[in-house]
Amino acid sequence: MFNIHKKNSEDIANWRIYTLVFVFFAIVAVLFLRFYSLQFVQQEQYRALAEGQHSFFQNLIPKRGEIFMKDKNGIYPAAVNRETKLAYAVPKEIENPADAAFAVAQVLQMDATELKEKFSKENDSYEPLKHRLSDEEIASINNLKLKGLHLSDESYRYYPSNELAANVIGFVGWKDDKLGGRYGLESYFDEELRGTEGSLFHQRDASGSWIGVGQKEITAARDGDTLFLTIDHIVQYQTERIIKSAVEKYGADGGNITVMEPATGKILSMASFPTFNPNDYAKTEDINAFRNPAVSDAYESGSVFKTFTIAAGLDSEKIAPDTTYTDTGAVSEAGYTIKNSDLKANGVQTMTEVLEKSLNTGVIYVEKLLGNKNFADYITRFGFGERTGIDLIGEPKGNLNNLKNLKSDIQFFTASFGQGITVTPIQLAVAYSAIANGGTLMKPQVVEKVVHGDGREEIIDAQEVRRVISQKAAAQTSQILRSVVVNGHGKRAGVPGFLVGGKTGTAQIVDAETKNYAEGKSTGSFGGFAPINDPKFTIVVKLDNPRNVEWAESSAAPAFGELMKFLLEYYNIEPTEAYTQKDLDAFNQAHNLIQFKKEETEAKDEVVALKPEVAEIKKDKKN
Repeated sequence: MFNIHKKNSEDIANWRIYTLVFVFFAIVAVLFLRFYSLQFVQQEQYRALAEGQHSFFQNLIPKRGEIFMKDKNGIYPAAVNRETKLAYAVPKEIENPADAAFAVAQVLQMDATELKEKFSKENDSYEPLKHRLSDEEIASINNLKLKGLHLSDESYRYYPSNELAANVIGFVGWKDDKLGGRYGLESYFDEELRGTEGSLFHQRDASGSWIGVGQKEITAARDGDTLFLTIDHIVQYQTERIIKSAVEKYGADGGNITVMEPATGKILSMASFPTFNPNDYAKTEDINAFRNPAVSDAYESGSVFKTFTIAAGLDSEKIAPDTTYTDTGAVSEAGYTIKNSDLKANGVQTMTEVLEKSLNTGVIYVEKLLGNKNFADYITRFGFGERTGIDLIGEPKGNLNNLKNLKSDIQFFTASFGQGITVTPIQLAVAYSAIANGGTLMKPQVVEKVVHGDGREEIIDAQEVRRVISQKAAAQTSQILRSVVVNGHGKRAGVPGFLVGGKTGTAQIVDAETKNYAEGKSTGSFGGFAPINDPKFTIVVKLDNPRNVEWAESSAAPAFGELMKFLLEYYNIEPTEAYTQKDLDAFNQAHNLIQFKKEETEAKDEVVALKPEVAEIKKDKKN
């Protein structure tokens, strides 16, 4: 019995030893695995935690998506991210705040008193000092070798071409302590460009210390979308050069030009002057320079709007290009007298001549034939009074309130030649493009491709909005616009060897305070497209209050012609010289027929007018 008891005691002792050894090695193994995880697997994670502000929740910042323009050979950077350094301090590591503040103030050109206040926060573990350090500042900070002073990586927005397309792109800046897109595409697509912040969550104990085996949750950041624009940077450059030159040459307050592909709605360029440098936006004195007037500024466009009245009349078949009326030089309505800009009574005129000579009485004649409601419907179908939906901020609808009262004929008469209602340059570009596109209205677009943060590519297809007028009416309107450039006020918009069509517009400006038309102030516009036989480009030019010239035919039209010539050459559009003569012969034949009908009508009118005299002569002869 004794031996059996002794053996059992030895077995129990051995079991305890084995158990103790097993537990010991198990603990060692767990500690080793944890050590390995902390030192290697999760090294970067905990380093990130250590470099933060010791909070239990740290945002992981995504990279902002970039923006690219294009040219014939590829892409061109418009807004990109550049890497730089941020200087920050850990005050509790700084041994002598006063000395440190003095040294850092010299290097970073900062106030030493403010720095000393920051450095004196004994328990503070993070104080940002200066963003976007220069190479010299980075080198100087490193040379200081000051305990508690650190550098960390950061990126900032950079615009390689400075002012180029600034009003379209916008900039990234601070507002209410928040960094984000301001104006232009940077603002419109801010959420998409910004991406999605990630997060790193880790449990802490009651004392605020990390719990080594606590719960951890990591959500990776998703980088922002990258935008590829329809804008060609070479075309944009030329457009900006031309509008700047026109503003300065004609003493205008400002101006803008929009270039659009009629068949797709793609914006090839959109330029404004004055403009700004998004890399130094804080130096811009007038914040109005940040706006994009081609999109955001509604104005009374004047005679450039007559095109749509004529187009509506042609589509409704109330008129034809050779339809005639008698221009008496003025129309009286509701106590008002509306006269032609040339102050002339031109007699019998065709609808083609109405646009050639820009006769107010002629488009009033067409509006009467259409009727107020029908006219208003056409104007709405052309896109006026509603936003185009372009992917840029600040677009108004324009103002068609004067057309709400269908019984107020005088408001419709003035609207027929672009006064009393307001439109935007982008609306004009879209509407002229609808005529160039055979009567179909397209949605304008600035972005043609998006590369999402996850790598997916999204192509933005051309979007048809609606048919506005028939192809026949569009072709007839186009030929009349061609005649305006050949025979009318648009001669300086022509390009040798190409069929160009368009219309001028000179409109009075309403004074913001008095709400009356300002004496001696006007807006000059020109809208049109080319080539007429196969339209590739629509251009709308707007000049604000040019002082050196009175009419748009001497300001906006030449700017249009210069830019159209560049576009046709840059995109290697074949001149129409080979078949221009045939087209012109046909056009001249039609024009001669119109002239013949006009003369025939005048002759008939003369006969009617002479009937009483002839009757009197016959009576006298009989007697």
